[in-house]
Amino acid sequence: MEKKDMWQIERSHFEKGITCICGVDEAGRGPLAGPVCAAAVILPPALEIPGLDDSKKLTDKKRRALFPIIKEKAIAYGIAFATHEEIDEINILQATYLAMERAMNNLSVRPEIALIDGNRTKDFGLPVQTVIKGDSLSASIAAASILAKVTRDDYMEEMAKTYPQYAFDVHKGYGTKLHYEKLAEFGPSPIHRMTFLKKLYGTK
Repeated sequence: MEKKDMWQIERSHFEKGITCICGVDEAGRGPLAGPVCAAAVILPPALEIPGLDDSKKLTDKKRRALFPIIKEKAIAYGIAFATHEEIDEINILQATYLAMERAMNNLSVRPEIALIDGNRTKDFGLPVQTVIKGDSLSASIAAASILAKVTRDDYMEEMAKTYPQYAFDVHKGYGTKLHYEKLAEFGPSPIHRMTFLKKLYGTK
């Protein structure tokens, strides 16, 4: 099987003389509870990290194995949240941008360009390229997707200790059958996104 080239997007910028490239991705746009998490990662050019791929294609065990490797080998990385309150206040898209901006602001090195997963963006004060399915095509975005996913999962597992009746450690806040059953039984917790529940149940 042909090895996937995870550096094709970055390489197009290297050829123009741009070397400090930041990959940005988020985790947790879809859940009914908890924050959205974003990560920004600057990797050394053409660094090979075996097994690096879109976090959604990896097992939890594999993501957790890659997590410290990415943090160790990155030139810089930043991780940040936008809270469930901020999601309710400004909507999930704007909250995602807020988390991304915070993650980029947490970088110790200022990138020349940011590669952002998806097809929508905003003005982050530096050049940006959106990349559809970027977490499968860009090593930098894939690395960011793993940092964001593991960090958010860890947060939800902590919340499961505070609110054990909701089984946040199992579904991480996503709208699974189990989660809906817990909501029906206990009602919303203090970390549920009320705007998401309003759409689903017609409640405030």
